[in-house]
This record gives sequence, C-alpha cells and structure tokens, in this order.
Amino acid sequence: MKFKKPFLTSVSGKTGTYVLLLLLGLIAGGIAGAEIFKRFSLAQGTPSAQGQTTDTSAAAALQAGRQDGTVAGARNNAIVMATKMISPCVVGIVVTQLQVVRRSYSSDEFFDFFFAPELVPRVKEVERMGSGFLFSNNGYILTNYHVVEQAQKLFVTLSDGHQIEGRVVGADPQTDLAVVAAKGANFPFAKLGSSDNLMIGEWAIAIGNPFGFFINDARPTVTVGVISAVDRNFAPSEGVYYQGMIQTDAAINQGNSGGPLVNALGEVVGINTFIFTGSDNNRGSIGIGFAIPIDRARRVSKELIAYGKRRMIYTGISVQDLNRSIALALGYDRTSGVVISEITKKSPGETAKLSRGDIIVQMGGRDIRSSADIGGFFLDYFVGDSVVISYVRKGKPYHTTIVLGEFKETR
Repeated sequence: MKFKKPFLTSVSGKTGTYVLLLLLGLIAGGIAGAEIFKRFSLAQGTPSAQGQTTDTSAAAALQAGRQDGTVAGARNNAIVMATKMISPCVVGIVVTQLQVVRRSYSSDEFFDFFFAPELVPRVKEVERMGSGFLFSNNGYILTNYHVVEQAQKLFVTLSDGHQIEGRVVGADPQTDLAVVAAKGANFPFAKLGSSDNLMIGEWAIAIGNPFGFFINDARPTVTVGVISAVDRNFAPSEGVYYQGMIQTDAAINQGNSGGPLVNALGEVVGINTFIFTGSDNNRGSIGIGFAIPIDRARRVSKELIAYGKRRMIYTGISVQDLNRSIALALGYDRTSGVVISEITKKSPGETAKLSRGDIIVQMGGRDIRSSADIGGFFLDYFVGDSVVISYVRKGKPYHTTIVLGEFKETR
C-alpha cells in the first residue's frame, strides 16, 4: 500500500523547491499589497474616528477637496470658508466730525512771520473712515471709540455697497470701544467666539475697509496671519488702557480699525485696534498689530446698549505706592504692592472690612506691584462684580471679597 503525499512533495526535489518559493512569494506579495492599499486609502482622506468628532463646515469642505483629489477642491480651505462667513457682516463706517482750526488773516508766510497777525478760529467738517461688524440682526455694530469719536454725522456702508444712516449708541473711551446702531432689521451678523482659549500660532484673519472710498468698492479686504501673542499691555495716554491685547501679524492698515479679527472657524475673537509701525515716518503695517479681546468687547457692548455708557465702578478706596520706609513701618519686607491710604465710610471697601494701612498684593488673582497695575485692572470688571483681594495687615496675609459699586457724581 502506498501513501498519497501532499501535492508539494509529490514533485521532484528541485522543482518542488522552486514551486514552494514561488508560492511563498505570492503570499508575501499579497499581504504587502493589502497593506499598501490600506495606507493609500487613508492618505486619500478616509476620516478617522477622532477627525469625525471634531469636524466643522470649513474642515468638511477642506476634507472634501482632498477626497476629490483636485487642487480646486483643496483651495476651498478653512480660511476661505471663514472669510465667506464673516465678510457680509463687515461694514465701513464714515464719520463727519467738526474740528476747530486756526488760520491767520494773511496768506503770506513772510508777512505772518514778522507781524504775527491774530489767529482766527474756524470750524470745518472732516470725514474719517473706519470699520466695524454687525453682531446682531437688528443692526448693532461693534467698532472702536476712536473711529466714531466726536461724530456729528455717521453712515454705515454694508458689504453690498448699500449705505444707511447710523448713530452712536454708546462709547467707552477707556477701553476704546463703541456700539453703533444702523437703521433697519434682519441684518447678517457675526458669530462671537472666545478670546480666552486662543492658541499661539493659530490662524488669524483681519477683515476691514482700509481703502475707504479710494477704490469705490465696499467689499472688505482680508489679510491673514497668526496669533502672535496674548495678554499684551499698553497705556498710550492718560486714562486709556490697552490690557490683555491680542497680538497678530495679520496686516492691520488704516481703515481697518474696528474690524473683526477672526479665527479659522469664522468666529470673531478680537477687534482690530492699532499697530506698531516702528517709526513716526512709517504709517503702514510691519506685522505687529493688536486687537481688543472679544470677551471684553462682548461685556462692554451689553453695558453700552443698556446704559448708553460704561458705568464707572466705585470702591471707596484710595491707595499709594509703597516705598522702603512705609513698608518697614507696616511690618512688610517688600515694596511691591499698594497701601490703602483712605477708605470712604459706607463704601464697598469698608463693607469688605478693609482698613487704612492694609497692603494690597493681589486682586482677582493678579499681582499688584504698584498703583499703575490698578489703572487697567478694572477694564474687565463691571458694576456688581465681585473681586477677591489679597492683602497684608500687620505682617499677616488675609483675603476678602469686594462687590464693586457704581460711582455717582453726587458722592
């Protein structure tokens, strides 16, 4: 009786070896081909589970462009989609101001130099232009205070070229913010995002009307950069504070003031406000621009709409800077902080159990090193807000909470 052997062993030795090697090669090639096909399919845009959970309309359009494998599809990226979302909400603002100028009776400079004629005041109308954006369907517009300052007349130009009359609802010079109302209803309006979760290096889109009437085109222009930094602080003039500003390298030129700074989702995260030019002779952007955080602007706008102004907060506390001798007299071994020099009776400060001689070292979790730190501290606080104050009394640390009151002129 003969035993039937498997097929591979039923051929001659050398031939069997060749067949075995060929079969092994086919199996290995099939496995490698399947893996290559799998990776190729993923590279063509097959979404992962994680990608599906974080998908947005802009990201979906970008993914669709990659899936169809065309350059035209990939062009429709997140920045393009964000621009399409926000552009209809961006407006131009034209303000007529009255300015007092002085000119001499004479137009002869030589005569004026020697005889110094009396200068005669004269009032003339001056037009200024800026940008803003609609943030409600009933025509409320956010912009900078310096755009609408001393406005006698105000017109709003929509992105379709239609011009309508507007008025200043309220303004806050301290934060350089203003709310304008345009006549009409059912306006397109921008979605407000958050400036608290900005990421350094993420896309930043600046939109506005830098040309005004120069090119006779009401459509806004777009510049793109990144969020360069956050929490930048400036005090360019007395009583004006730019605290916690957003820095971007997206070009912000003249006429862009008041326009929105937008993220890649089409959400407004800031209000374009000013630039650093590096020289008095240069008036254009060099890639260092600053925007007011939208979280601050959101709260200020509510205040301006409700009261027509930013209500001044009241604590009833007067402070002065520390020096070495005062600190030692109060049992304090540092000169950072401010000392309370006076507290008004029945004031929020007295209610919070603060006293003369207390040294304030922190407010709202922020270090207070001198009275200059207090000037801009209250930009993000409003009447009725509570603030935790850390202070030192006779060398021992304490904490208290003060509820901010409203300053009344009769006080």
